[in-house]
Amino acid sequence: LLDGKVVGCPHNLLEPQSTNLVTYSELFTGWTLDDATIVGNNAISPDGTLNAVLLKGNTNSSRHHIQKGGWSQNANSSLSVFVKAKELKYVQIATANDVNQYANFDVSVGVVGTVGSSFSNAKIEDYGNGWYRLSVVGTRSNGLYISLVSGLTASWLESWTMANNTDGLFIWGGQAEISSFATSYIPTTNQVTTRLGETATGSGNSTTFSDSEGVLMAEISRQEGNVLTTAWSVNNGALANSVNVYYYGTNVLYFDIFSGSATVSGNININTYNLNKIALKYKSGSISLYVNGFELITKTNAISLSGLKDLDFNFGAGNQPFHGKTKQVQYFDSILDSQQLEELTSWQSFSDMAEGQLYTI
Repeated sequence: LLDGKVVGCPHNLLEPQSTNLVTYSELFTGWTLDDATIVGNNAISPDGTLNAVLLKGNTNSSRHHIQKGGWSQNANSSLSVFVKAKELKYVQIATANDVNQYANFDVSVGVVGTVGSSFSNAKIEDYGNGWYRLSVVGTRSNGLYISLVSGLTASWLESWTMANNTDGLFIWGGQAEISSFATSYIPTTNQVTTRLGETATGSGNSTTFSDSEGVLMAEISRQEGNVLTTAWSVNNGALANSVNVYYYGTNVLYFDIFSGSATVSGNININTYNLNKIALKYKSGSISLYVNGFELITKTNAISLSGLKDLDFNFGAGNQPFHGKTKQVQYFDSILDSQQLEELTSWQSFSDMAEGQLYTI
């Protein structure tokens, strides 16, 4: 799956299985309206068709929202929706029965406002043409509320008086998942929809990979909010003979080289949600880890690998599948020198580095 919001070269996006619990995620029919009106087919949505909905309020002193329920989960839940400003620019995502589960957004400039204490990981992502994807993670969920509010500091499901009943903003693609992070959008109609997990395994064969030496390189990031161990490797179909690089916990990069009963390991702290350029050089007595142009770990352990035949986005035996974004993956069947490894993992331009490291100007 290609991540379509990336400007320039797209990323390959590998995601776990997930289910959108929200029905009619684009038409918003069957949603409950509270002093609000929706008008369908009113703007070009992020999928490029005329199917976005105009959400308007009225002049009553009240709440102005739409909501879709039908589930109640006492588990980490991700709520998200695409929004584009029109006359109005402030919107809130909330869920029922907890006044601390809300987050406010300004969709004219892409700013997150006040976030209730029971919500976390509030994000606003630019999808182009004025569209933003808003997402939050809650400790539980009981419906998805999309509420028009008066500002960035609005309270949970704020009651307020709007100036008229014609001003509004555009919405599209509502989603609720039982997940600790938002995955890519899953469209629904009259029933919940599940997207199966994506995997990438089995690239190459025994003639591709060298047992004695090589370099495994990737420009790669995990999905924000995901703290599961997520790996990529060169292997022989099992863990016992494999060269593995993986993200562990929140901000730790590891490598493990398993050669028979011997194991060589190393780890460093980095931001695993950034797009990092990582290269692991392996040869008996000469093992190095390069990250973003710098050699950060060296080892002189002896290793003896046998039967390497696959490049997989997992630990080789199918466990710890990689979930995140990859911009490039390379394998070399002989080691590179230090200058070559520095160049391979360095940024080619300031804008390239800024995009990868999530800098904003």
